[in-house]
Amino acid sequence: MKRRTGLRSIGVFELCNTLLMLGVCFLTLYPMWFVLINSLNAPEQALLGTVNWFPEQLSLASYSVVFNDKTMMNGFLITTLRTIIGSAAHVLFTAIIAYGLSKTTLIGRKVYMKVALVTMLFSGGLIPTFILMTKLGLYDNFWVFVIPGMYSFFNMVIFMSFFRTIPDSLEESAKVDGASDYGVLFRIVLPNSMAVIATISLFSAVYHWNDYYQGVIYIRSQDILPLQTILYKIIAENSMSFMQQQAMAQFGARLPGNSIKFASMMVATLPILLFYPFIQRYLVKGVMIGAIKG
Repeated sequence: MKRRTGLRSIGVFELCNTLLMLGVCFLTLYPMWFVLINSLNAPEQALLGTVNWFPEQLSLASYSVVFNDKTMMNGFLITTLRTIIGSAAHVLFTAIIAYGLSKTTLIGRKVYMKVALVTMLFSGGLIPTFILMTKLGLYDNFWVFVIPGMYSFFNMVIFMSFFRTIPDSLEESAKVDGASDYGVLFRIVLPNSMAVIATISLFSAVYHWNDYYQGVIYIRSQDILPLQTILYKIIAENSMSFMQQQAMAQFGARLPGNSIKFASMMVATLPILLFYPFIQRYLVKGVMIGAIKG
C-alpha cells in the first residue's frame, strides 16, 4: 500500500508540474499570439477591439503599409547592420581581451581585473556618457551603436572560463611551430571555442536588435534611426498619422493605428526569434562549459 501511495503521489506531482509548465508557456506565448492575430485581422475587425484566437477576416493590409514605409524599412536595414557589425566587433574584441587576461603569467593581470570589475559595478551616468560620446564624435553617428558595446566584463569572464578548458599542449605545439600569440588565438583557440562564440554572439545580437535607448539618446537623423527606436516612437508618441495617410492612399480606407502597431511589432520581433533556434544548441553548452570543474 505504501508503494502504491508513493507512486500515486509521484504521478500527481508530475501532473501538477506539467500543468504549471503549460500555464507558464501559455502566459509567455499568448501576448505574441495576440499581436500576430490582430496584425493579420482585417481593418474592420481590428476596429472592434475583440479578442480572437484566429483572424476573423485575414488581411495583410497592415503589413503592406509597414513594408511600403521607407522609414521602417530603412530602420530595419540599420538595425540589421548594427546587429551584424556590433555583434562581430563585440565577440572579436572581448575574445582578444579575455585571451590575454586568461593567462596567469600576464604582468599586472590582477590590477586589470579589478579595474574591469569596477566598470561593471559602476558607470559614469547618463550625462557624462552623453558628453563623452559627443566629444568622441559619435553623437548622431552610426558607430555609436558599435564602439561603446565592443566590450563586456561579464562576457569576458565567460570567454576566460572557456579558454582555460583548452589544453595548454595545443598552444605550446602551435608556438613550437612558430605561431605568434595572435596566431594561436585565431588558429587554435577560437576555432575550438565555437560554442562560447555562438553563445556570446546570441547575447550580443539580441541586445543590439532589441535596444532602442541609444537611438533615443544619441540619434537625431531619421536616416540612421534603428527599427526599435522607430517602434518606440510609434507606440510612445502615437505618431501614426503619416502611415495611416499611406494606408488611405493605398487601400482607400483608414487603417486603425493599433493594427499598424501590431504589424510593426511583428516585423521588429520575428527576425531575432527565427534566428534563435539555429543557435539554441550552443547556448547551454557555451554557458556551462568552463563553469564546472572536474
